[in-house]
Amino acid sequence: MKAIVIGAGLGGLLSAASLSEAGYQVEVFERLPITGGRFTNLNYRGFQLSSGAFHILPHGPSGPLAQLLREVGAEVEIIRSDTTTVRVPLKKGISDYGKGFKDIPFSDFPTLLSHKDRLKIALLVVSTRKNRPTGSTLQAWIKTQIKDEWLVRFADAFCGWALSLKSDEVTVEEIFEIIENMYRFGGPGIPIGGCKGIIDALECVIASNGGKIYTKTEVSKILVENGKAAGVLAGNEIYKANLIISNLGHVATARLCEEALSEEKDSGYLRKLETLKPSAGIKICLAADEPLVGHSGILLTPYAKRVNGIDEVTQVDPSLAPPGKHLTMSHQHVAPENIKNLESEIELGLQDLKEIFPDKKYEVLLIQSYHDGWPVNRAASGTDPGNETPIPELYVVGDGAKGEGGIEVEGVALGVAATMKKILG
Repeated sequence: MKAIVIGAGLGGLLSAASLSEAGYQVEVFERLPITGGRFTNLNYRGFQLSSGAFHILPHGPSGPLAQLLREVGAEVEIIRSDTTTVRVPLKKGISDYGKGFKDIPFSDFPTLLSHKDRLKIALLVVSTRKNRPTGSTLQAWIKTQIKDEWLVRFADAFCGWALSLKSDEVTVEEIFEIIENMYRFGGPGIPIGGCKGIIDALECVIASNGGKIYTKTEVSKILVENGKAAGVLAGNEIYKANLIISNLGHVATARLCEEALSEEKDSGYLRKLETLKPSAGIKICLAADEPLVGHSGILLTPYAKRVNGIDEVTQVDPSLAPPGKHLTMSHQHVAPENIKNLESEIELGLQDLKEIFPDKKYEVLLIQSYHDGWPVNRAASGTDPGNETPIPELYVVGDGAKGEGGIEVEGVALGVAATMKKILG
């Protein structure tokens, strides 16, 4: 059995490694000169900057990605982060960073709520573990059930960091799935070697099983014969296969087999693709001689104008920066109406960092934006069409097909695992 994987990003390489371990003859085609896509390292002045992700796994060594890496035999050391904190005002009602803030553990964020609201949240969480709320966004649910502005700010910071969305763009059902996964798998962790440490390990698995990866080779068409995916056209050559996995997202994949999809009697799939909205974000990479965050987890920033969260991965893996230096990265959600004003959004993020670290010295290394054809997620969390397509033997993996409750790369792993279960049983 032969499988072709289109795209050598994390989802594509996870799929290729899984299929090669199962005995498939695997070929991977990547249009870029490097592998990893938005999940690899960019070496700049000795700093291992990431091409997209943050050198951090949301659920650490026990999450879906770590589990899948172990299953395929990819050797990656993942260190659990020591804590995650939230920057909150010293006094309730303060919204200006200059008037005094402190960092509290993530688990202590309810302390900013009244005793009555804390009790109400506890009862809501218990009652909704089996009977999930439906038909509402997270923000609308909070305003209806709790009616506290602090909780909305916290929800916006969390959703902005984890999903590149605001709390009024995420369904409450999706958030409860995410919370369930947080209880199930635990908090974040850092892979030694950063994103590229994982990519290199997956490439070793694929190579050891006889698989091949072709870079600078773009797939221009998916071949469909007798109603099934049968191969690809890449670099003016035809490659046949029994199975096609695309890491390009549903929309780009559909373009590669547009003629075959147009013949489908059920156009519901294509209509669904028209509604998909990618999520956008901005990442700012900082260099400093001293720690800025001071721990290896995530610092959430609910009171910033734009920045949602910050991490400092050199607390665990100093090799991601030159000796004596720290690498700190911030992330901010970009609303669809602000994509045309990225320079203004970046300036607001830079101003946030000055206010978050008022007494710290740092250098801005790199500013990256993710939108349009190179987004944070090709489909907003909770809205993707799943991993199957109307064409048999053609599947989609990656950030546009993550499944329920999947944060960032953990969602990519969940989608790949679901796809492998369908294929391999």
